Amino acid sequence: MSGMSKIVKTISSIIFPFITIYGLYVIAHGHLTPGGGFQGGAVVASGLAMLLVAYGSVWTMGKLKEKHLSINQTLESVGAIGFIGLAFFGLIFGTKIFFNNFLVNKQDYLFGATVKLGETAANINTAGILPLMNFAVGLKVIAGLFGIVLLMAYATRLKEGK
Repeated sequence: MSGMSKIVKTISSIIFPFITIYGLYVIAHGHLTPGGGFQGGAVVASGLAMLLVAYGSVWTMGKLKEKHLSINQTLESVGAIGFIGLAFFGLIFGTKIFFNNFLVNKQDYLFGATVKLGETAANINTAGILPLMNFAVGLKVIAGLFGIVLLMAYATRLKEGK
């Protein structure tokens, strides 16, 4: 699959950072608004897929090296291990419950002041470990979905014989 026109490439390059920022916003605010790690990860991965379609699989595979693909696998593993690790922290630091939200209603010393986590419903720190779990899931989804898109682009390139 060869690349699109210069206009599509330019617009894709301009809009990609905004798609990434929006996806990270959906991940970070998943406990306050509809969304979360999977939805935000899918938004970021679709932005990466947009770049791949705009520039073409030949260009993309020319830019990617084998070490970049191993980084993708590593990020996916870090996301999975982070999620499971946070779940086990509930057993260790919480009330012996798997996936216990042990950070809520604890006193925390933050930036020189004592802050009680979970005081108001509008703060980003009200969810305890849920945003951390959303980031772990988001990282896994971004790496996993983009790996699938890369595999399809590679197969398309092989089918074309390039």
